This record gives sequence, structure tokens and C-alpha cells, in this order.
Amino acid sequence: MWSKDKSTTVVEKIDTLIAANVTIEGDVHFSGGIQIDGEIIGNVIAEGDESALVRITDKGRVKGEIRGPNLIINGHVIGDVHSTEHVELAAKAIVTGNVHYNLIEMVMGAEVNGSLMHVSDNKPAGKDNTADAEKSGKPIVDLATIANASSSDKKGSNKSGSATQ
Repeated sequence: MWSKDKSTTVVEKIDTLIAANVTIEGDVHFSGGIQIDGEIIGNVIAEGDESALVRITDKGRVKGEIRGPNLIINGHVIGDVHSTEHVELAAKAIVTGNVHYNLIEMVMGAEVNGSLMHVSDNKPAGKDNTADAEKSGKPIVDLATIANASSSDKKGSNKSGSATQ
């Protein structure tokens, strides 16, 4: 779906739907495709399917960790996001946590309040490899640092910390 040179294809059909008026408390383990229009208070984990897809719509909300190969986020996530293949952050996406990714696509308007961490192809960000994924990840951007730097630039401070005149 995203890359012509990949031999695996992403599941485009949704096997599981969490409707807008539904709240689930507890971890959700799935294979295939899941679309979240409601709220999950717990972790969302794809199991044993390299083409699994998590789609969180603009009305969807997850308070917990998300682990899966392919993620499309347009809602609100409070927790870390781990993807071994592709993450798409759509215009209304708000992620409060770190995003661990192999490939990332971020549309203007998406918001990440945490770090973007690249994870290599050969290191799956699976449940048992969390420490390894953390070690192999390279922080690309610390968004809080950029925000602080840009706000201090607007105040007229220079690199030494003193105000410019």
C-alpha cells in the first residue's frame, strides 16, 4: 500500500471496530485490522501479523501503549507508540508519548508531545524487545527542546542565554 518494493501488503480491511460510543478498559490483542472510533483504556497490541493495521479515527482515543506494524493515527493517544513498519500521523493526530517507528509520515497539523525514535528494520519493537528497541532507537527530534528554543528565540535571547539589545 505504501511502498512498491515491499513484498508484504498492509491489511486494508477492518476486522474489528471499536464504535464511537464504546469504552474498553483493558488490553486489546488482535490480528488483522482494527479501527478505533471509541476509547480504549489499556494497551493495543497486534499479535503475529506483519500486515496488521491499527487505525484510530479523529474521534478515537487510546490511553495506553500501541504496538503494531502499521499504524494510522488521527485521534488522541496518551502513551508510547511502537511500529515496526509504517506510522502515519494524520492532521488531527495528538500523541502524548514517544513514537518508535521504522517509516513515518506526518501531515501538517499532527502533534507529537514526546520524542521520535527510529527503530531499524531488523529489530522488531515487540513486547519482549522493548529494552532493545529503546537502546537501538535514535532520538531524531526532542520536540520539547525545539519548542523551548523557538520560544526563547522569540524573546530575543542569544545562545549564551543573555538578552539581546
